[in-house]
Amino acid sequence: MIANNLTPFEPTHPGELIKDELEERNLTQAKLAESIGVKPSLLNEIIKGKRGINTEMALILEAALNIPADLLLNLQNDYNMQVAKSDVTFMERLSSIRKIAVAL
Repeated sequence: MIANNLTPFEPTHPGELIKDELEERNLTQAKLAESIGVKPSLLNEIIKGKRGINTEMALILEAALNIPADLLLNLQNDYNMQVAKSDVTFMERLSSIRKIAVAL
């Protein structure tokens, strides 16, 4: 594999960055959820990587934690791409589509 094409063994979800930031600030998930007006369960799902971050949530978290929204969105996009590319069934589907597209 070419060094520039290396991907992490496990993709980094933006929730990991948020979790680290909360620990650094000694801030609980419940307190952050309350201050940004979301359910604690929603924030917990993001932190655990079970839910993605959309533009609105990225902007809310930027306002609350001063983590740039574009950084969070880029992490989410990279995470989504890595997850999709590691899905063998999906990659086989893409391969089939590419073969069909060549014939068009």
